[in-house]
Amino acid sequence: MPEGKIIKALSGFYYVESSEGIVTCRGRGNFRNKKITPLVGDHAIYHIEKSGEGYLLEIKDRKNELVRPPIANVDQAILVFSAVEPDFSPVLLDRFLVLIEFNEIKPIIVITKIDLLSEEALKKINAYADYYRQIGYEVLLTSSKTEEGVELVQPMLAKKISVFAGQSGVGKSTLLNALKPNLDLKTGIISSHLGRGKHTTRHVELIEIGEGLVADTPGFSSLDFIDIEVEDLSYCFIEMRERSNACKFRGCTHLAEPKCAIKESIENGEISSDRYEHYKSFIQEIRDRKPRY
Repeated sequence: MPEGKIIKALSGFYYVESSEGIVTCRGRGNFRNKKITPLVGDHAIYHIEKSGEGYLLEIKDRKNELVRPPIANVDQAILVFSAVEPDFSPVLLDRFLVLIEFNEIKPIIVITKIDLLSEEALKKINAYADYYRQIGYEVLLTSSKTEEGVELVQPMLAKKISVFAGQSGVGKSTLLNALKPNLDLKTGIISSHLGRGKHTTRHVELIEIGEGLVADTPGFSSLDFIDIEVEDLSYCFIEMRERSNACKFRGCTHLAEPKCAIKESIENGEISSDRYEHYKSFIQEIRDRKPRY
């Protein structure tokens, strides 16, 4: 049986790229029985009937999957955040990073619209960027309007499946248009009342850019920690993960336990107190989550 990669999912149809070209398929009923939903990025076995209709028969094992956006087998996540319009949100960035780290996907932070910043505001954004670089993340400052920093993004996409994700209106589609002008993706207008952009991307699709595949995904403004438990959370904060073994107690939550290496690192300035406050609020959110039945 032939197999290929699902590069687009829309209205119950799956577009599979294989050696035969792009084949349009539907899912078999047994996927519903097995509670399997085919996702963009899946490696699938398919069959083409005499009528010419294609059907998915099997989904290969995934190395990872995301729920929002719905995509599988991702190599890296390009987290796009604007410096302004809407304003840069460290707490929202940390929510994205938690989800990406939990799924063991490499994150790359891209901050857009730096051309709109005053000199003082740019210093503040650079300070944020420097901290995230210090703890181990790649951070790029870009402007799709002036094309500053855009040339640094494309080499990072080569030979990988990358998901572009971020808050609505931050410039994901604008950045992709700058990387590949003939895409002509629709871009949104920011509401002056809400500070949010309209959702301009309606489905997930893998797009070839250079030597890589990228997914432009529907924008969203919040993330729920559906599958993350309290004991998982510190693993998702890279600077805590590196120091947790130095805590006196195994399973330390870094809240009230004595001789906690994380709290010591905060006191001596090695860990950002703001990031720690985000961590504590996320812990409380997970604890307040309604139990699943």
